[in-house]
Amino acid sequence: MNLQEARARFAAEMPWVNERGVYFHGATSYIPDEFRRDYSLAMDAQPSLATDPNSAVPAMLTTYIDPSVYEIVFAPTKAAEVLGEERKGDWLTDTAMFPVVEHTGEVSSYGDFDNNGRAGVNTNWPQRQSYLFQTIMSYGERELERAGLARINWVSEINRSGADLLNRYMNLTYLFGVGGLQNYGLTNDPNLSAALTPATKAAGGVTWFTAGGSPNASANEVYNDIIALFENLVNTNQGLVDKDTAMTLALSPGSSVALTFTNSFNVNVEDLLKKNFSKLRVVTIPQYGVQTTSNTQGIAAGNLVQLIADEVEGQDTGFAAFSEKLRSHPIIRELSSFKQKATSGSWGAILRYPVGIQQMLGV
Repeated sequence: MNLQEARARFAAEMPWVNERGVYFHGATSYIPDEFRRDYSLAMDAQPSLATDPNSAVPAMLTTYIDPSVYEIVFAPTKAAEVLGEERKGDWLTDTAMFPVVEHTGEVSSYGDFDNNGRAGVNTNWPQRQSYLFQTIMSYGERELERAGLARINWVSEINRSGADLLNRYMNLTYLFGVGGLQNYGLTNDPNLSAALTPATKAAGGVTWFTAGGSPNASANEVYNDIIALFENLVNTNQGLVDKDTAMTLALSPGSSVALTFTNSFNVNVEDLLKKNFSKLRVVTIPQYGVQTTSNTQGIAAGNLVQLIADEVEGQDTGFAAFSEKLRSHPIIRELSSFKQKATSGSWGAILRYPVGIQQMLGV
């Protein structure tokens, strides 16, 4: 069958084929006999390619993006957990006074006609200054759209970042206050008692761990250091604090490992503390650790430990104070972006009874 015959046959049979729902778009002929074994007409028999050789697909088509977004974690903010947290004033308040009342007076021998003896009151008005701080959360329209392609809620993440940033700085003010203001923290209030020095250990030095991280103190030595803090706390409060007083032991996460040290009777430090101080709680604060490249907010002089009586005569030893926890200002629309300011305010740590806190530096 030659080409002419192949075309004539195709034209004659196609109406019958079309009636049965089969169509060959663009076809005009069957293949003539002379074409069937002419392999030079095959498309894949070309001597060279017209395009660059490639056997792959775009890499993005074989790349998987996990829909779960993982967040980088930071050290916990624990300062407010030690003392508790209260609001004082608001963002319009610059100075706060915390009145202190002291009872005074004298007695004298009784006499029917004597007018001796006097009861009085002395007042003081310690002051603290507020520190307002802020951050700006900004994002562009194209930035939002591009993040949306990756299924990331960009506005939500920016807002969370701003709130977390303010909270972390607030935590620092609770611990260290703000320089240049009457704003002090739990570690540097000028009314705090001088820090004790740990006892010398049998292995040498005063620390609970060696520079390499190995235990340098026995369980009894660690316990005795904490007892030294408690003894000072009892003596300075002259009977207002005893072993049944609710207390908080604040120390770094690294130092808290020493509470697991076990003595020869298979009793560890934590067991001894629970047995003798039933209302003692332990709070770990990263900033109480020695300052290192990985703990830049730590204490330069060494690991810090504080023993705090939560209350003295039913009155709080202290509290962390803020004027504004988080104030969100209006969202400002610009040409193709948005901005929003967020503000917080801190008074630092207000220590009403500094004698209710004893500390030890260099464990």
